[in-house]
Amino acid sequence: MISKIDRKAERRRRHIRVRRKINGTSECPRLAVCRTNKNIIAQIIDDTEGKTLVYVSTLDKDIKTKKANKEAAKEIGTAIAKKAVEKNIKDVVFDRGGFIYHGVVKEIAEAAREAGLNF
Repeated sequence: MISKIDRKAERRRRHIRVRRKINGTSECPRLAVCRTNKNIIAQIIDDTEGKTLVYVSTLDKDIKTKKANKEAAKEIGTAIAKKAVEKNIKDVVFDRGGFIYHGVVKEIAEAAREAGLNF
């Protein structure tokens, strides 16, 4: 009998594998992306202090698109890049959170690059 693949467990395994290699510092913090069926969350984290420096979500009042689609991802990417540049953060390490670099995650990354972040 063939067992069903647990997609959440597979994503967690990928995320752990990525986090072994990626670590955010105060000079180069980590841009972490989380996507659900309803929302998109992006945050810039300094792992040495364990603090979130910048946070943007589709739940924020500034973001017009309240869904988890590509339009919202572009909006999230530009918003987080603008907030980061205001706090003098230009270089980051991209953490895709175990999600495949495709669709919404890719749109966030490209919009953040266009708005001024380097990674």
